[in-house]
Amino acid sequence: MTWSEEDEKAILDTIDKFVEDEVKPIAQEYDLEDKYPHELVESMKALGLFGATIGQQYGGLGLSARVYSQIVMRISAAWMAPSGIFNSHLIMAAAIERFGSEEQRLRFLPRMLSGELRGALALTEPNAGTDLQAIRTTAVRDGDEYIINGAKMWITNSLYGNGLAVLVKTDPDAQPRHSGMSMFAIETKDANGNCLPGITVNKIKKTCYRGIDTAEVVFENFRVPAENLIGGVEGKGFLIAVGGLELGRINVAARGAGIAQGALDLAVRYSQERETMGKPICQHQAIQLKLGEMGAKVEASRLLIEQAAKLYDKGERCDMEAGMAKYFASETGVFCAQEGMRIFGGYGFSVEYDIERYYRDAMLMCVGEGTNELQRMIIAKQLIARKPI
Repeated sequence: MTWSEEDEKAILDTIDKFVEDEVKPIAQEYDLEDKYPHELVESMKALGLFGATIGQQYGGLGLSARVYSQIVMRISAAWMAPSGIFNSHLIMAAAIERFGSEEQRLRFLPRMLSGELRGALALTEPNAGTDLQAIRTTAVRDGDEYIINGAKMWITNSLYGNGLAVLVKTDPDAQPRHSGMSMFAIETKDANGNCLPGITVNKIKKTCYRGIDTAEVVFENFRVPAENLIGGVEGKGFLIAVGGLELGRINVAARGAGIAQGALDLAVRYSQERETMGKPICQHQAIQLKLGEMGAKVEASRLLIEQAAKLYDKGERCDMEAGMAKYFASETGVFCAQEGMRIFGGYGFSVEYDIERYYRDAMLMCVGEGTNELQRMIIAKQLIARKPI
């Protein structure tokens, strides 16, 4: 089934209502207390967000990346953190759906789309972030199982979720390095919610992106069935990880644009309420210059995201376009949050005002899913490759 424009509008209207009724009222409290939004997760299950991009043949909504990015923007404009709960989950689902066997799809995806199995992508390590080929986590074959040892860092959904797509080295001596990497879909907890033997999860305290379970995951002789090797063939892990990052970068771009839109909305409203020198500050040229630039950058971010999402939906290569969207929109999130803080003046530093949360959250988008320095390198290399002389 293909969603009509009316269907898509109805979905986005439902998301808007969800944001107004359930996200906005708790955002500041849950952020400041670093409290996990369990009730919000249940609502997201009911809305089908955990199956948003999973194919309809497996029971998911099968939404396009274009519509999905709009959902992310709307939620992030109120509170960025919850979007990470289903984004990380859907990247794992996409890895299984795009690269897994049919048996793996049928085994994992129906449980993932319902939220029964909530997962994430476990790539980053204490000494390996942007350079994924430097990972040290290993998986050694032992009969019908693999034994995993190593540690992953900054893993969303690892404390309250129960599944991971884990990037490992199955051949640490392989050259080129990426040819020795594989990825496993694993379940991390038993029916009672306890970590399985060989897995330890340690929550990380953060200055931003609070309320969400970001943690270190340590594997010590953790055994996983060989049938959980995504695609059934060793050496494909790097390809799977990079493929998942395209959707991830579109999502991060949407989150950055959402932060930017939210900061802009707050600034426009506050500038009409706050008065100096006998008139609202929105009538001062200095404030108008800020609002004008913020507004233009938000709209430019939307167009870049839409361009990348359309290519992704067509199944075309979009690493440059996703990189452009991620780079520009995340930097726009930082810019708009910072300008918003300037417009709010001293009140921006009070936790009674949401703008300080946007300011804290924005910088994460410049680092997550590949640093913006890396994005510019990807963009440059693709420009050169596409226009050789």
